[in-house]
Amino acid sequence: MKYLPLLWAGLWRNRTRTAFTFLSILVAFILFGMLQGVNSAFSNAIQGANVNRLYVASNISMIEPLPMSYMQRLESVEGVTGVAYASWFGGYYQEKTNVIFSFAADVERYFALFPELILAPEQMQVMKTTRTGAVIGSELARRYGWKIGDRVPLTSAIWPQAGGTNDWAFDVVGIFDHATDPGQTQFFFLNADYFDESRAFGKGMVGWYILRIGDPAAASRIGDAVDTLFANSPAETKTQTEKENTQSYLKQVGDINMIVTAIVGAVLFTLLFLTGNTMMQSFRERVPELAVLKTLGFTDRGVVTLVLVESVILCVVAALIGLGVATAMFPALSAFIGVAKMPADVIVLGTAIAAALAVVAALPPAILASRLTIIDALRR
Repeated sequence: MKYLPLLWAGLWRNRTRTAFTFLSILVAFILFGMLQGVNSAFSNAIQGANVNRLYVASNISMIEPLPMSYMQRLESVEGVTGVAYASWFGGYYQEKTNVIFSFAADVERYFALFPELILAPEQMQVMKTTRTGAVIGSELARRYGWKIGDRVPLTSAIWPQAGGTNDWAFDVVGIFDHATDPGQTQFFFLNADYFDESRAFGKGMVGWYILRIGDPAAASRIGDAVDTLFANSPAETKTQTEKENTQSYLKQVGDINMIVTAIVGAVLFTLLFLTGNTMMQSFRERVPELAVLKTLGFTDRGVVTLVLVESVILCVVAALIGLGVATAMFPALSAFIGVAKMPADVIVLGTAIAAALAVVAALPPAILASRLTIIDALRR
């Protein structure tokens, strides 16, 4: 406890400089938290991909549809134990900024391939018999206050109805959860049959197929067999594992990891110089004080420790507050990335980087402090 007054006095020797440095670090780690949080969420989605699911999409582009007639032929491929399909609905609620991750699917088939999605059997039965029915994720229901029995209007940015309007309405008949990741309950599923009958164009087509395979080790062989089956057809296919499919989707947006790394690297590099300059200025102003401490019996190691701890406190406290603010703001991105909570590994990484940054920034003045001689220091 005897060192706390010394640390506090050193930190607030120049209040204005300390305050601006503190704010700079705080803002930098808010940016770090938000960007690295998005990057980590995408990386976790890739790493958490299921090994026994394959995705079949058009060989031309992910947005090109495939014929619904492919269903039976896919079911006949050796090693395939289940087939489902889905189409991107592209809906939003009331305002275009309220993007809803909405898909048209045969929900019974789809949920059979995704056992991690938990829907009550009685709700599944109602979904099967309700043409305008929809099942939604618990996080999506919580965000908009939707409940079973509500009629939810969505506007599709892609699909008009046969009458020409882009406005659709669906009856919520079920709310599902996720076995391990609540962030994956942002989705809205509507009946594919109703969607196909009602849309103005694209009838008889689906966005992509999902295959369940019995042996993950045979994924490459099964994928090649599927693509060979539809080779030279008007709609050739490209079959990928769930991990490869997720990576392909992210590449449509851009190389997230490279973009985030470049921005965060530039920010931290600048922050290193800023913090280092602050610590060096503080050291120059306190040379006589450090000499007095040595006169009173402080060892070189003790003086070095004071300088290092002062820097660590400044950087780590500011970083923790910045990461806390980023964590509070992160749910606002859930509509775009499908993840509602800041990944814990980002907070741990940010804290470690802040501590390392503090040590590196304080190392030059700490070394100079250890080399101070009392007589020379008192003459300054």
